[in-house]
Amino acid sequence: MPKRIFRIATVAVGCLTLLLCIYIMLNGFGLVPGLDFGAGAYYYADIPDFEKYMHDGAFHPSLPLWVYMLLFLCWGYLMWRLWIWVDGRRK
Repeated sequence: MPKRIFRIATVAVGCLTLLLCIYIMLNGFGLVPGLDFGAGAYYYADIPDFEKYMHDGAFHPSLPLWVYMLLFLCWGYLMWRLWIWVDGRRK
């Protein structure tokens, strides 16, 4: 019985996600007006004058760069351990 409930919930969440993606794409959410880049422009170096969008005073780092790097590495380690734990539960 629980497997059936999880299967139905999985299908429902998958369908809802697909519908939300289509809605977001049709309405153009996440696009920057005036740029011919979509939300899939992952390589920000390709966006002309990217510094203008990044360094507009919205974010001022208050910690040294090494702290951000350490946090990034810790997050990566935690996600790796989570992946191993989830993968181990499937066996």
